[in-house]
Order: sequence, then C-alpha cells, then structure tokens
Amino acid sequence: MIFEQIRHGGCLSYLIGCEVTRHAVAVDPELDEVDRYLALAAEKGLHIRRIVDTHTHADHFTAARELGRQLGVPIVMHRRSPAPFVDLRIEDGDTLIVGELRLRVRATPGHTDDSVSLVLPDRVLTGDTLLIGGTGRTDLPTGDPGALHDSLFNGLLRLPDELLVFPAHDYKGRSHSTLGAEKASNPRLQRPERDAFVALMRGLDLAMPQHLTEALRTNRAGGKTVKQLIAEAARQIAFMSMDEVAEHLGRAAPDLVLLDVRERDAFRASHLPGARNIPRGELELRANSELPDPTARIVTYCQLGKISTLAAHTLRTMGYLRTVALDGGFDAWVKANGALAQG
Repeated sequence: MIFEQIRHGGCLSYLIGCEVTRHAVAVDPELDEVDRYLALAAEKGLHIRRIVDTHTHADHFTAARELGRQLGVPIVMHRRSPAPFVDLRIEDGDTLIVGELRLRVRATPGHTDDSVSLVLPDRVLTGDTLLIGGTGRTDLPTGDPGALHDSLFNGLLRLPDELLVFPAHDYKGRSHSTLGAEKASNPRLQRPERDAFVALMRGLDLAMPQHLTEALRTNRAGGKTVKQLIAEAARQIAFMSMDEVAEHLGRAAPDLVLLDVRERDAFRASHLPGARNIPRGELELRANSELPDPTARIVTYCQLGKISTLAAHTLRTMGYLRTVALDGGFDAWVKANGALAQG
C-alpha cells in the first residue's frame, strides 16, 4: 500500500494507492491543496479513481468537487450527505475497492450525521469522529453527542487496539496514534457511560470555526473558494474609513456599534475602544440576541479586513442593513496609531 498524509494547517488528508494496479483514492482533500494532490499522484505513479469525504466539513473547504471535475472520477460520501454533487452514496458495511485494497466503511455519526470511518487491515481513517487526544465536536449542524458515544464505544473502540488511527485533523503536528493509545489516554474516552459522555460533550466551550457559514454552504452545494466569497461580499457591502471611525469614537456619544469578529483571545489582548466581540463563527447564533436593533449602524472588523467583509455581508442578509466593514482591518488601525483598549 502507498499511503501519503497531506497536512494543510491542522487539516489532514490522505492519498492511498495500490502498489500493484497504481489505483488510488484521495480522502478529505482540502481545496487549497488541489495541485499538491495531483503532483503527488503523478510523482508516485498513481491514478486517482475516487474522491472520499468522511463527512461534511465545517472548518475547511473540500476539494472533492474540484478534483472530481478535473479527473472525471466519482465523489463518495455517506448517503446522508446533503451535497448534491455526490456520485456514490455509501453506508455502514460497504467496501470500497481500490485496486487490490479494500476499505471497509463504518458509519460513525456524531460529529455530523454523515460521518464515516474507513478501515484498512492495519489502520483506520477516523475523519473527525476520533482525533488524537480528543473527538470531533458535536455542537455544529447535525452533531449529536449520544450518536458519537455509540459510534465510539459501540463501534470504533471495539476494533483491535493495534490499529493505527489517522484522523482528519490535528493541530499539534501529530500524524497518527493507535486505538490502544487513545483508549488509554484520550481524556474524552475516559467517560464510557453514555450520560457522562453526553454531559462532557455538551459542556465543552469551543470557539466556532472561522469560516463555518461559508464552509458549510460551499461544502453542501459545492463551488466557491474563500477568495471568491470575499470578493462577492465586498461588492455587496460598503466600508468605513479609519478616519471616519476615529471621528465617531471622538464624539461624546458615539453612534456606532463596533463589532470585533476575531476570536476571543485576540479581542481580549487588544481591540478598538468600546467594541463588542462576536467571533465570526458564532455570528448567526448570537446576532439576534446581542445586536437587537436592526437599525443600528454597525462596523465590523477583523485582523486584515477580509473576514469582517463576510461578517458585514452576513449581517446585511440578516436584516442589519446599515452594517459596513472597517477598511483595512485591525492591523491597519494599529499601524495608523488608532486608539486601543484591552480586556
């Protein structure tokens, strides 16, 4: 077996090939790495015959549709996947044949209801169901902590301890683990009782993925890159200059709502005076309760002015029609010696 792991930040994808036939499958490909998959396949003398996504991703943009289009090969996902471009819909107990390789499909819902794991003789690709030292979160669309418990304790963890674990994400530079090691040391697996595990998962306080809305929309429907989405949003909103924002802040009663859409840690370290913080990934969930006045003039900002462009567009679609984005973002504000606050 030819087995290549491709890392893009914390995202892990795989190129798995048969040494005899040179047929291969790409698993969980990331959109920014399309050329890399093609180059690696050419380097190894492999012919990619199928593209598999282990679930509908919410934290990166899948390359499945683009690779499928370029190579003319089928896209494979669980039958519950909402994506209309899936060619082969699989379910628990199916086997994917890649040359002389056999990849057994295990349905492992919980992180999403369309999650699957792929079992090979000596390893298992767990998607976001089982991570190294963790598990997939269950607070995103179609997540279910009870289903995740069943997928783990009544499914994956009953496989042999010596199986290597290759997940779809790891943010600490690790490449793999084993089922035995995860059973022994993974903190989330130390709660085998279903109620205790469910309570643990529901009590996690996790930041939402930055591109949650855009990633889900794109991965469910296919098509656009982040750059394209930002460009489209920029055409449909207005911006406010740093000088204009500074003038408003200098008034006795500022009439702007400054909305910092960066993550909490960045906001606490430093932000514009009087700003509120709703991270981009949480915007749709919190806007109606924390920005109750749809007539308010809202200025969104992020580090570089790109994510805040998407945020401003989202708020306009939600009825906050006076929302604009800060031209240049937080970095430009700092370089211009704009006023700052902390905490």
